[in-house]
Formats: sequence, structure tokens, C-alpha cells
Amino acid sequence: MMWITPMLLILVSFSTSQAANYCEDVIRECQEQDPTFWTRCYEDRIGTCRPRSRIYRGFFRQTVNSSQETEASPTNEHRVQIPSSALQKSRGAGSEEEEVLVVATVINSTHFQQSPPPRKGRGLLPFQPIQGTVLGGLVLVVRAGNYPVRNLTQPIKLFFSRDKTVGKGTCVFWQLSEDASGAGRWSADGCITSNTGAEFTCSCNHLSFFAVLVNPDISVDERNAVSLNYITYVGSSLSVLFAFISLFIYVGLQRRRPEKVIGIHIQLTVALFCLHLGFLLCSFWVLLLNETEDSRVCQGLGLFLHWSLLATFTWIALEGFHLYLLLVRVFNIYVRRYLLKLSLVGWGLPTLVAVVCGILGVYGKYDLQYKDSNNHTSRSHICWLSSEFAQRRIVGYFTVGFLCLVTLYNSCMLVIVVFKLWKIRGGKRGYESSSDWKKMMKEKGPQLWKDCATVLSLSWVLGLPWGVASTTYLKVSLPGIYMFTILNSLQGVFMFLWSLALSCKSRSDSNSSVNDPSSQKMMITSFKN
Repeated sequence: MMWITPMLLILVSFSTSQAANYCEDVIRECQEQDPTFWTRCYEDRIGTCRPRSRIYRGFFRQTVNSSQETEASPTNEHRVQIPSSALQKSRGAGSEEEEVLVVATVINSTHFQQSPPPRKGRGLLPFQPIQGTVLGGLVLVVRAGNYPVRNLTQPIKLFFSRDKTVGKGTCVFWQLSEDASGAGRWSADGCITSNTGAEFTCSCNHLSFFAVLVNPDISVDERNAVSLNYITYVGSSLSVLFAFISLFIYVGLQRRRPEKVIGIHIQLTVALFCLHLGFLLCSFWVLLLNETEDSRVCQGLGLFLHWSLLATFTWIALEGFHLYLLLVRVFNIYVRRYLLKLSLVGWGLPTLVAVVCGILGVYGKYDLQYKDSNNHTSRSHICWLSSEFAQRRIVGYFTVGFLCLVTLYNSCMLVIVVFKLWKIRGGKRGYESSSDWKKMMKEKGPQLWKDCATVLSLSWVLGLPWGVASTTYLKVSLPGIYMFTILNSLQGVFMFLWSLALSCKSRSDSNSSVNDPSSQKMMITSFKN
């Protein structure tokens, strides 16, 4: 009889473990049981599992009538509408039951490991998986009945609430790979995305694990992150050095022939010098702080960096404004205390914005995140807009919007410069035959190359590399990130090259400016007092 007691204990413990089947443990148990196809196990068990508590957030399970459309809402941000045709299909062909079990729940997106794209073969283009961040970090799981639901004529509609700051999104579902790695990919097959402003609406012809991919992350592995850091620090250091040298060159030019355009170049060079010096100080000072520590010095450096960035944009805009007055309005126009008025705008506006932001507590330590080779999120810091400040996105949007407006305006100014050069070089003349055109190109070919160099140099002064770099960055590709880093970190070097061009032009033979004044006007023409 003594063996009965241990046997009963074993039976009771076994039945208890089987009866538990808690919904909170289903994912972990399925992944331990079958790491490759755990999603199939999860779909089977969420219909019979039971929550540990009566209130289980993010989980909807209900038996519904298959002849009527049903709506499930596991959270306030997720809901799904299932048509009656899909419910009837989930019952099976010969089933007479009218009721169908519907389950809708959300799970963390970190459980889904996306497989890398296959290597490129001969004559074949590699498949590129859809990249992006899962909206809210949650995946919506929808299950109905006991049979697969596919190829629906009347789609299932899924609704994902969105924030106003979220950009474009794509409705996707999880598709398992055929290998035994347990990885898969996000696919948009069979789903149509529509954006109503307040939410994303996904119309899909099947049931599965659904999500919305938004605002693709810039995924940089650790090796490339280190390389980009070196490029940034070396480029900014070179910009500080060459911007400092450029100041002496401009001062020498200003003494030889005082011109207001040289004065504007000096102001822009000072702003660039402060910008790159501030970036280096903000990057290295934060290394002295603890992980969670902030300081008044870091806040002050963040203010200085933001101020110098706005000052650089402002003086770039004033370069374009000066070029506008030269080429569009009137040559030799008189403006009383012209440089003083420009300085009030160039330095006053950034100072006003930075002081207001400083009073509001915008500046501090900012957390930068990137993904390493193991898809783990790594963090670095810089003294900039504080991550703790709730409205820092508004300040960031204002700064980026200002850059876009300046780049757009100066791009128009550059087009005007090209038009003026074309007009001066013979745009008014017609060519009766191709031989006349070839003769003209042979005679003025060298001058054409000089004009191209002038336009390219002006693009540096007008800050167009900022716009080109931002465009390549938005493509979310590794070459684009490298291009963005190189162009932005070498702004001081570009200004140095422009100062050398002006210095060489100033030392050239005075007869060249008399015989062909157009390039001289484009490069050094200024207002007279």
C-alpha cells in the first residue's frame, strides 16, 4: 500500500502541469518544444490556453456566430474585422456547427527573427526582405476556427493606431522560411495598406501574424559603426583645422581688396569652425559622464552645438541672399551698413532660438541607438538635445525644416548662376550648323571647365552638400550613410578649397578680369559703399 501515495503524487503533479497551460507561457513553451516552427504550435495552443488572471490584457477569445461579421479588439491600438465568409471557411467544408472560436492577441516583435537575404547568384537578383520597425513593437495574431483561412475574396481588415509622427507604413505578415533555422521574413503578399491619418488599415486575404513596418531603422553593425565614428572625428578635426586656416586667407583677401562678399565668407567660416569644434567637444565630453549622469557642462555644450548649427545654416542662407541681390536685383546696389545688418540676422536669430531652448531645458545628453552584428541594440551618447525632454522632436523638426528651406532656396540660386553663365557665354547666339558648335567648343572649352568649377565651388559655399548628404541618408542604405558622414564632416575642407580659389583668382593677372569679367563677377563681385 505504501507505493500508492507516491503514485498519487505523481499523477496529481502530472495532471496539474497539463491542466495549467497558461497563455502567458505558451510562447516560451512552444519555442522550447519546436524552435523552428513555434508559430504553428502557438496558433494551436492559444485556442485552449487559459490566462493566469481574469484580466489578461492584449488577449481576445470568444465564440461567435459564423454567419455574421465579427470584430475583435485585443488592445486599444489593435482591432480586426473578420467577414462571415472567412468565419465559414474556418469551419471546414462539411461542418454543420454555426459557432466558431476567434482569438486575437498581440505579442512582442522580438520573437520574430528575420532571415538574411540569399546571396546573389548568376543571372539572379537576390530577394530583398521588407525592412522597417514594427509599429509599437507588437505583432497582431489572428486565428479563427480549426482550418486555414487563405485566398479570401472578401478581405479581413486589421486596424493599427498610429502616432502623428509616424511616417509611411506597410502592412505585412510573417512568413516562415523553408529551412530549419527558425527564421522567416516579413511579406506584404495578399495585403493592401491604407493610411487614414489616425490609423493604418490592412486589408488581407488570409489569417496570420500581422504587423505594420514603419520608418525603417538604420541598421549599422559594430564594425561599420566604428568606421563611421573614425570618419566623423577625423573629418571634423580636418574641418576645424582648415576652417581656421581659411580665416587667415580670407582676412588677407579682405585687406588686399575689401569686399563685403569676403566678409560674409568670414562669418560663415567662423560658424563652421564653431560647429565642428562644438561637435568634437560634445562627443568627447560625454565620455567623462556616467551612463545616467547629466551635467551643466553637457547642457551648455548642447546649446553651443545647436547654436553653431543654426548659425551655419543662417549664414549659408545669407550667402544665397547675397548672390540673389547680385544676380537678380541690381549690381552695385547700395545698402547702408550691409554687413552689420546681415550679422544681426546671422548671429542674432540663432542666439535667440538657442537661448529660448536653453531656458526650456531642451539641451542635455542625447542617446544614440544602433544595431550591432547580432541585431542587439547598442547605445552611445552626445551632448545635444536631451532625450529626457518630451518636445525635443519639435525642436529637431524645426532644425531639419530650416535646413531643407535653406537648401531649396540656395539650389534655386545656383540654377540662376548657371543660367547667367550660359547667357554670358553665348546663350544668345544661335548656331547654324554642328561645325559652328564644335568651333565654339574648341575655342571656349577651357573656359567652360572653369565655369563648371565655379558652379561646383559655389555649391559648396551655398551648403548644397548638406542637401545631397541628407538625400543619400534618407535612402537608408550603408553607402548613403557613408556619403552623409563624409560630406557633412568635410564642410570646413570645402570652405578651405573655396578660399584657395578666391586667393588664386585675386593674384591672377588683372587683364584676365578685364577681358573676361563674368567669372570674376560670379566669384568676387560685392556691394559698393
